[in-house]
Amino acid sequence: MDVLSDVLLAVRLTGAVYFDIEARSPFVAESPPTDKIAAKVAVDADHLIAFHVLTSGSCWVEAVDEPEPAVLLRAGEMVIFSSGEANILASAPGMRGQPDASRYYRPVNEALPFVIDITGDAAADRCRIVCGYLACDKGPFNPLLDSLPRMVHAPVSERSWGWMTSLLDAAIVASDERDAGQEAMLAKLSELMFVEALKTHIEGLPADTRNWVAGLRDREIGSALRLMHGRFAEPWTLEHLARDVGMSRSSLAERFTAYVGVPPMTYLARWRLQLAARLLQSGSGVAQAASAVGYQSESAFNRAFKRQVGEAPGVWRRRLRA
Repeated sequence: MDVLSDVLLAVRLTGAVYFDIEARSPFVAESPPTDKIAAKVAVDADHLIAFHVLTSGSCWVEAVDEPEPAVLLRAGEMVIFSSGEANILASAPGMRGQPDASRYYRPVNEALPFVIDITGDAAADRCRIVCGYLACDKGPFNPLLDSLPRMVHAPVSERSWGWMTSLLDAAIVASDERDAGQEAMLAKLSELMFVEALKTHIEGLPADTRNWVAGLRDREIGSALRLMHGRFAEPWTLEHLARDVGMSRSSLAERFTAYVGVPPMTYLARWRLQLAARLLQSGSGVAQAASAVGYQSESAFNRAFKRQVGEAPGVWRRRLRA
């Protein structure tokens, strides 16, 4: 399995399409920060990523409290707010609105998405926006979140994933009939579009970018990450890893740290704890989880888990269950 897919599975990425918006200018729609609505939108989510996909027309998008200028979003493009900032969709840059908290809840007697019609000038061009959220684990260790900018704009690439936008738009139209399974299909489509948007983002990074996602495309660092993710329970040493990658220990340690932010063995230790946390959430015992990710003793695992998470694994699991 490739490293990006491995991380997305380990952090339990799950999507939901919440709003199907049709709007004519002038219009503005402001979304609250996801930490203010997480308890209503996804009760058990550790973190919520917000996304918008424009399936027709064009509009402007910007973060509420960020200095970056507004970005023009065109049909077939996606924007992702990885940290869940409050954001604005509008017919012109600089417009401000008031988020409506009553719109954010998980319905029990109807299916998503909620349909919203923002009526402006009847003669103005129409745009259609699909909005939703992606829930994921933020801890114990999510290297993807730490390496993404606050706003990721995924334009239609040369490879073009516009067909996916068309598919999402068709599914939204079909959702008016509320067929069985429609909500789940939209959720999976949003996850698929998120992955494609990430791939477009990675491809467009400048050559001198140094972070985890840029490391995925680097030959040596990408190789080191694949080895550690694919064989995480092995007793890796820096010397062993460097030999398999074809670098000296010092060169690998320096280059890996420049990209990922931590040395290789620190990264491996944190990744093992993320995998162990998922095992604990799935019902594994502490000793079983420790052994599965490569720890030779339960006490060593307990110490490492408490150092990273702030509480012992058994206490952490009981708190989540409660």
